[in-house]
Amino acid sequence: MYLRDYYNRFSLDKSLAEVVGHNPYYLRIDSGLDEKILVNGQEMIDLASNNYLGLATDARVKQAAVEAIQKYGVSLCGTPIATGYIDLYQRLEERLSSFVGLEETLILPSCYQANNGLFSCITSSQDLIVVDRFAHSSLIQGIKSAGCKIRPFLHNNLEHLEGILQRSTGYRQVFVVTESVFSTEGSIAPFKEIVQLCENYHAMPVIDDSHGIGVLGKSGQGILEEQGIEGYQGVYTASLGKSLANSGGIISGKKKLIDHLKYYCPHLVYSTALTPAVLAGTEAVLDIIRSEFGVIKNRMVTYQQKIYESLVEGGFAVLQGKAPLNSIQSGSKEATLILAKKLYERGIISTPFIEPSVPINEGRVRLIAGANLTRDTIAEATGIIRRIGDL
Repeated sequence: MYLRDYYNRFSLDKSLAEVVGHNPYYLRIDSGLDEKILVNGQEMIDLASNNYLGLATDARVKQAAVEAIQKYGVSLCGTPIATGYIDLYQRLEERLSSFVGLEETLILPSCYQANNGLFSCITSSQDLIVVDRFAHSSLIQGIKSAGCKIRPFLHNNLEHLEGILQRSTGYRQVFVVTESVFSTEGSIAPFKEIVQLCENYHAMPVIDDSHGIGVLGKSGQGILEEQGIEGYQGVYTASLGKSLANSGGIISGKKKLIDHLKYYCPHLVYSTALTPAVLAGTEAVLDIIRSEFGVIKNRMVTYQQKIYESLVEGGFAVLQGKAPLNSIQSGSKEATLILAKKLYERGIISTPFIEPSVPINEGRVRLIAGANLTRDTIAEATGIIRRIGDL
């Protein structure tokens, strides 16, 4: 009886999906991220994945992964501190450090683990973390685990941030935490100004560049290149599972910090290393970015603009942002799922955000058009969007 009562605590409220007649989460994908993807056996236009540069199924990336499997096998069956630190792992760390322009880099199984493991290693109860109120869940969960004081600042609001820093005295260290691209909004942090405020008030900046790496900057090197930030002294994290088209996450920064994390970050020390295929695939993506980024980015930005124009013509409330994504203000959770359903029924898979991912009644439906799509597919998508707006 007591076990039944215990498990009854975990009952799932399915009423929203039942009322709307659609559950947009955990859809079964029956293919890779090709020109059209198979969702529950149906061909769909992918405007949901984070495959910004369209390289997840690139033949060169797949070939690099295959060759790594042939050389190393499918897994090293160990953590990096044990048997997982192969030469490929070390080489990719060095290349990623060079790519983002920082001294050293750690590779973890995901950026969620990077953000979760970071703060308990670099902060204590004597410290203060000031964080953008729209920061990603991985940052928030990591910050909460640190056990230090936390103060949110208004989204991208430099005046509010400075006011908090002015009043934040008596702490051993103050940290300012934000993202480069806020993926539910499309907004980009004024990070150069944030770094300057940190210098003025002796705070440590921490940036999650997950939606910026491989996308922002003239060479795709991310937020630091985009905003001309040189000699960055803070901490940098990013995902390898978005524009870099693989999986994993990184923490980059000063060598002294990275050396410490190598031995004291449990999310690294006790996690099996990324597979050789992923390591090699990421390296292949870096090669493609180095040689082809200008052409790929132009296609990605063009597609984003075409989707934006169709949304405006369709009468949707689209958030203004400089990132290569479009975010529709959809309101309540019911309205958000209904919009996702309309897109789905007409052949477009999107990403709906409802609480707690966003504030109550501030739902979003995000559309990302990867550079692997063709002009014909984009024309088809924009036509669908306009027709939905006319309903």
